[in-house]
Amino acid sequence: MHIPFVDLHIQYLSIKKEIDAAINDVIRNSSFIKGNHVLDFEKAFAKKHDIKHCIGVGNGTDAIYIVLKMLGIGEGDEVITTALSWISTSEAISQTGAKPVFVDIEKDYFTISVLKINEKINSRTKAILPVHLYGQCARIDEIKKICEKNNLFLIEDCAQAHFAEHNKQKAGTSGIASTFSFFPGKNLGAYGDGGAIITNDDELAIKCRMYANHGALEKHKHQIEGINSRLDGIHAAILNVKLKYIDKWNNNRLKNALHYNKLLSGIPEIKIPQIRENAKHIFHIYCIRAEKRDELKNFLLKNKVDAAIHYPTALPLLPAYKRFNFIDSDYPVASGYTQKILSLPMFPELSKKQIEFVASLIKKFYHS
Repeated sequence: MHIPFVDLHIQYLSIKKEIDAAINDVIRNSSFIKGNHVLDFEKAFAKKHDIKHCIGVGNGTDAIYIVLKMLGIGEGDEVITTALSWISTSEAISQTGAKPVFVDIEKDYFTISVLKINEKINSRTKAILPVHLYGQCARIDEIKKICEKNNLFLIEDCAQAHFAEHNKQKAGTSGIASTFSFFPGKNLGAYGDGGAIITNDDELAIKCRMYANHGALEKHKHQIEGINSRLDGIHAAILNVKLKYIDKWNNNRLKNALHYNKLLSGIPEIKIPQIRENAKHIFHIYCIRAEKRDELKNFLLKNKVDAAIHYPTALPLLPAYKRFNFIDSDYPVASGYTQKILSLPMFPELSKKQIEFVASLIKKFYHS
């Protein structure tokens, strides 16, 4: 059997009538840019987070850039972020003119190490940008205290953590603003690029909405120079449908992850993902650490099981950041883990039979 890494078609089939009706409504009303579908989604997404404002934007990368820019972060400033994430987190910092300052990750949870943040703070530091990686929240309570003590902005990158929780606090509700991606493969995904910003700060919300819309809240009334980054109506309509199912889908992902854990926990060559105490992990990615990782990946692919690596290189060690002259030993946990991490198939509709097949192949690989 072939087991895809993510099966978006099977998800579509489960809600086909609602999705088709939503898309048809957008076409019938020609509400492709802005419109009621976008407004409805922004209101619903904000309400589900118990947050005042949601601004739909073109993608998750733009969301980070817009927030940083509208907080006045730019040339000469520094923003602290994690050493393990997709490059959108750090490149958005650089695009403002600021410098990304990387911090190594925790050993058990893949998120930014709180213990190592303080040593990176100086007079140029303006914000901390943690990433809730793979669907698990960073130690946001402690990071928030560090921000408050040092008068820094806390901006949460929630691209992989739609409605994850820690201590019953939803991801994205602790800082001045938070950013989301609705890339198709996310837990809450559109059928193309999309993103959002949420915030309780009235002034920041106005600035972000204005900047994302060519610097205008009303057409032809440009208060500033901005950019063109808007959530398309067709994606908002799709997200409106999917938002009703996100809790169910997240719960299914967790059940699938726990089943994986049960089957893989007895394999000495495998380290299964840990769930933080008092956390709701929504498993955007099910990431193990494996000995002979590359060989295992090739074995799975040969047997029609799609596997991937998130991410093969720690951010500060990418060629894009060679100007900083970092070496592996500067980020020992992140750089070491990139040699072992392997993401297994994970989506809400994944069956027990499929999970058991993947686990049986892994056991066969190590014990043959």
